Amino acid sequence: MILSDKKILEEMKHGTILIKPFNRKFLGSNSYDVHLGKTLAMYDDEILDAKVHNEIHYFKIPDEGIILVPSKLYLGVTEEYTETHRHVPFLEGKSSIGRLGIDIHATAGKGDVGFCNTWTLEISVRQPVRIYAGMPIGQLIYFAIDGEIEIPYNEKKNAKYNSRTVKPVESMMWKNFKK
Repeated sequence: MILSDKKILEEMKHGTILIKPFNRKFLGSNSYDVHLGKTLAMYDDEILDAKVHNEIHYFKIPDEGIILVPSKLYLGVTEEYTETHRHVPFLEGKSSIGRLGIDIHATAGKGDVGFCNTWTLEISVRQPVRIYAGMPIGQLIYFAIDGEIEIPYNEKKNAKYNSRTVKPVESMMWKNFKK
């Protein structure tokens, strides 16, 4: 079951959902619009290796925007920091973004109960397109969960994306290969 706008507001009052910054005008009937942060990242190497730590470099989106090109993967980040303690958050691209040929995630649209951070976006484009910091980029949808959670994500010892950040985070897949 997807939470309605009233239910999202109710859960925010209870502290089970946190969105910072929060602006009521970005709350839809069953979702909350998130915005593109000021920092993008790209991998340093053309060929990535799942078993090693692939380094990235960061750059700011200038006021006049930046043109993204096909065949490149850009890591972006939401302006919003979120916490979800009783629901499963899903991040989907806004339809207006999709209609510009922009994908905001390759596979990682679902968060875990206990996810407390900004959202790293895996941005790719179909054709060159100019984007801007602060533009609406996606929407968070919250699903009710059935049953109690044994260990929320933010308490897992092996959680790879628990460090609070305002920058995009590169893949930590290589940590799965450490003994």
